[in-house]
Amino acid sequence: MALEAIRYSRGSLQILDQLLLPQRSCYEAVGSVRQAWEDIRAMKVRGAPAIALVGCLSLAVELQAGAGGPGLDALVAFVREALSFLVTARPTAVNMARVARQLADAAAREAEREGATEETVRERVIRCAEDMLEKDLRDNRSIGDLGAQHLLEKAAPGGGKVTVLTHCNTGALATSGYGTALGVIRSLHRLGRLERALCTETRPYNQGARLTAFELVYEQIPATLIADSAAAAAMAQRGVSAVVVGADRVVANGDTANKVGTYQLAIAAKHHGIPFYVAAPSSSCDLCLETGREIVIEERPGQELTDVSGVRVAAPGIEVWNPAFDVTPHDLITGGIITEMGVFAPEELRAALNATASVGTLDGAQKS
Repeated sequence: MALEAIRYSRGSLQILDQLLLPQRSCYEAVGSVRQAWEDIRAMKVRGAPAIALVGCLSLAVELQAGAGGPGLDALVAFVREALSFLVTARPTAVNMARVARQLADAAAREAEREGATEETVRERVIRCAEDMLEKDLRDNRSIGDLGAQHLLEKAAPGGGKVTVLTHCNTGALATSGYGTALGVIRSLHRLGRLERALCTETRPYNQGARLTAFELVYEQIPATLIADSAAAAAMAQRGVSAVVVGADRVVANGDTANKVGTYQLAIAAKHHGIPFYVAAPSSSCDLCLETGREIVIEERPGQELTDVSGVRVAAPGIEVWNPAFDVTPHDLITGGIITEMGVFAPEELRAALNATASVGTLDGAQKS
C-alpha cells in the first residue's frame, strides 16, 4: 500500500499527523479551514504541495457542508477570505498563494455566470480543489521520471547505478503522492539504476530522519541516513553522483527557497563537481519575484532548536536564529530545475513557464 499524507473523499478530509512519525501513524480529520491553518502552522502537514492541497480541500469540506453565503456576493467573499487566511499559515511556499488565487477567481467567475446559484459556485470550487489533487499526483510522476532520465544522462552516461543525496522530505508525505525530489529517487529505483539514497537528518525538525527515512524504508529503497554536518564529507567519500532537493518557491531568475541547509549543500556540490538539481512542480515557480532576495523567509520558534522532544538541551539564555528556509542562488543549480514539463537550466525556466502559460491561455480561449 502506498503512503498517503492526505486522504480525501467528497466532504471528508484526513491528514497523516507527521509530528507523530515514525513512531505512530495516526490520521486526523480536518473539518474546517481554521483547523487546516492550525495543522499547517504546527507542521502536522508540511511540504509546499501538500500544504496547498490540504488548505484547498479543507475549504472544499466546509463548502460541501454548506458554508458561506447567504447570497452569491457573500459566498464569493467567504471563499476569498478563507483562502487569504490559509496563505498566512506558512508564507514562504508559493503553492498555497497560487492555488488561492485560482480558486478565488473560479468562484468569482462562476458567480458572474448567468443562472449561477450558491450551489453551482460551491460545486465549482470543490471540483477545482479536487482537480488539483489529481493533477499533483500526475505531475509528481512526471517530475520523477523526467528527473531520473536527465540525471542518468548527466551523472552516469556510460550506464551503471547512481548514488543520490537529498535533503528534508519531498516524497509522498509532502505531496499527494510519489513526491518531487524523492520521486526522482523512486523512479531511479524503479529503473534499477539507484545504488543508494543518502538522506540528511534535516535539523531542527528532523524531516529527513523521521519522514524521508521512513518513506525509504517503507518502499525498501536502499538508503543511508547522515547528519546534516556530514553532507560535504559524504560527497567526498561516499560516491555521491548527484544532489536532488525540492523547493518551496522558485523565482524568475531561478533562485530557489527550500528547507534551511539547502544552500550549503549546493555550495558543497559545486566544490565537488556534483550536479545539483531542484525538483518542483510549476506551481512552486513564482515569476512575480525576480530574485531570491525578495522571498519572505519564515522564521520558526526558537524552542524548536533549543529543545528536543520537550527537553531543553541548549544553554539557558542563548539567543536563537531559526529560519525555516534558505535561498540557493541560481548559479549553484548546476544540474537543472526539474518540473513536470521538463528539466531546465535556471536561465531557461522563465521562458519555459511563459510558453506553457501562453499555450494554456490559448487552449482556454478555444474551449470557451
